[in-house]
Amino acid sequence: MKEYNTPFVIAEIGCNHKGDFEIAKEMIRVAKIFCKVDAVKFQKRSNRELLSKEQFEAPHPNPINAYGDTYGEHREFLEFNIEQHRELKEYCEEMELIYSSSVWDLTSAREIASLNPKFIKIPSACNNNYPMLEWLCANYKGEIHVSTGMTTPQEISLIVDLFKEKNRNQDLILYNCTSGYPVPFKDVCLLEVSKLKNKYAKSFKQIGFSGHHLGIAVDVAAFTLGASVVERHFTLDRTWRGTDHAASLEPAGLRKLNRDLWAVYDALSYKEKDILDIEEEQRDKLKFRTDF
Repeated sequence: MKEYNTPFVIAEIGCNHKGDFEIAKEMIRVAKIFCKVDAVKFQKRSNRELLSKEQFEAPHPNPINAYGDTYGEHREFLEFNIEQHRELKEYCEEMELIYSSSVWDLTSAREIASLNPKFIKIPSACNNNYPMLEWLCANYKGEIHVSTGMTTPQEISLIVDLFKEKNRNQDLILYNCTSGYPVPFKDVCLLEVSKLKNKYAKSFKQIGFSGHHLGIAVDVAAFTLGASVVERHFTLDRTWRGTDHAASLEPAGLRKLNRDLWAVYDALSYKEKDILDIEEEQRDKLKFRTDF
């Protein structure tokens, strides 16, 4: 019996569609047909709820990545409404691909929950929004995936306790994550996967890993440590305008990641017997003889 769950790979499209609905649908097609992932994930924000008037009207901190004159206009340009998300979910279902979205506020949580996706993601920035977490626990029946970037151990314990109190920890997927774009390898801190797994044991459904690093080697190591859900930002072109593209995988990289995770899954086992069938012929031909 396998000790590891099969890998579950999520292509986080997020806002890498550049606010273009047709690009979003193209990314769904590529993620499914070429990359062969299990799910795609978008983002939903109610920017007037999330941002103060000053934040909304402030200039984007990195104008070269801006899609509007102010940060609020930039965020609004990249936002799909709930009917567009409904259409994206239907399109995913036509493609036999799982749709999901991160939610950044209570209004967005209610909207996305109304679509009844298989899972909803809570980004690191919002994992201390307890009214939102409590509402989801009470009103949404699917899996709730929670990232733990920029979150203290005490804050993580509060999140796990909340899910246990609401009797929803069986639907909790807890992600190791470092919030940076991109993240240097020394700051990925992969052993946090083992720490989460050991500390909380049976207090969640699975461990996940949300990576913002370069390349795909780290994700394979995270899976080996026990993170069976692997999420990576996905783009069609890393040179596109926007803050997430540089820390995203292009189609070839995401396809290779999925391939490598399944190869490692197949390899993670003990020998069923001392000498495997594949070794018998080589043993007879090459093994040093001791029966002279």
